[in-house]
Amino acid sequence: MKRTLILALLAATALPLGAEEPVDLGMMTRIRDEGLHHSQVMETLFQLTDVIGPRLTGSPQAKQANEWTRDQFARWGLANAHLEGYPFGRGWSYSATQVRLTSPRTALLLAYPRAWNPGTNGPVRGPALRVKIESEKDFDQYRGKLAGKILLLDDAQEFKEPEEPSFQRYSREDLEKLEEFGIESRNRDRGDYRKAAIERWRLRNATNEFLEKEKALATVEASGRVNGVIRVTSGASWMPGQNVGIPGVVMAAEHYNELIRLLDHDQPVEIEIDVAARFLEDDLQAYDTLAEIPGTDKKDELVMAGAHLDSWHAGTGATDNAAGSAVVMEAARILKALGVKPRRTIRFALWTGEEQGYYGSLAYVKKHFASRPENTDPAQQDLPDRYRESAGPLQLKPEHAKVAAYFNLDKIGRAHV
Repeated sequence: MKRTLILALLAATALPLGAEEPVDLGMMTRIRDEGLHHSQVMETLFQLTDVIGPRLTGSPQAKQANEWTRDQFARWGLANAHLEGYPFGRGWSYSATQVRLTSPRTALLLAYPRAWNPGTNGPVRGPALRVKIESEKDFDQYRGKLAGKILLLDDAQEFKEPEEPSFQRYSREDLEKLEEFGIESRNRDRGDYRKAAIERWRLRNATNEFLEKEKALATVEASGRVNGVIRVTSGASWMPGQNVGIPGVVMAAEHYNELIRLLDHDQPVEIEIDVAARFLEDDLQAYDTLAEIPGTDKKDELVMAGAHLDSWHAGTGATDNAAGSAVVMEAARILKALGVKPRRTIRFALWTGEEQGYYGSLAYVKKHFASRPENTDPAQQDLPDRYRESAGPLQLKPEHAKVAAYFNLDKIGRAHV
């Protein structure tokens, strides 16, 4: 993490724009020393993960992270530390989850609730039933058969022998290659990707409505990861007024496979699920955290560094992406602690809504840099913003011309601005 930070800082301070600009080698040496020998990056990471924890967009913890990062920027002496809101939707949080096998024996099962699905309002218990829904045509075979049931939606997960070690140490040559910058090739057809995403969204909404109408108790899905790792995202929409379906959990693959084996051997399986979850609709906005170090003779020009602050809810979001946020904050701290007087204003941004579709960074771009005309086609208006087709060319705003560079830190290097 320290190496990533120092490289980003040195790139920003040595940034050549237009004519070659002089590099302050003395300041670069001080930056290295501060970052390598006086770092506070792990303390920042501790606050975001161990203290605040998961930062699901719209949740109380996400707002706590916004406020803590804003206040920390201000304590370090950065200017204009503030939160910038954007329309998002209802928040969601959960406080407890327990899933138990009650027949043919008793056992605790490891599972987490899907975000934006409702809670159970106390324990619910029912027989497990395997259900396979790949399109709305599959609804017909289950009508009148799901009431009071807990539905297993996936096949058993396959466990494969790992072909590579879980961890590997970089060589000097590997690290040197990481320092090289290349333009990523994107070969996937964006039209096909968008079409598939819309189909999944529509099927999810239709399934939520169908299962609620059929009075099923809850759904259980298998984690796509093995070895006790549970990958869970959302099960319903955060937009007010849209159907949220029935309670749903994602279960560790090992425990899920056990349920499938029991059913395959004609053993009656009964499950009890208790999820305490709530929706938050008092504030339908989410927030980005912004702060800056003002420039000097080129203060109207802008260099930005950003990372997404939000995470999903089953873990602390350490690698995705508290690590990136901590690096951005440490870069700000180092430059301010050393009294750096940059020619251009350096603005630091911590986005939210990234996991739901880049909501925070896109809202900021639309407000400050560029936007496209609103698509007024009724069919497009029925879709979430992230799936609507463009209705025209970019309309640049005056601030766009002032942006010299943007550095994004995420675990897979995505740039959102």
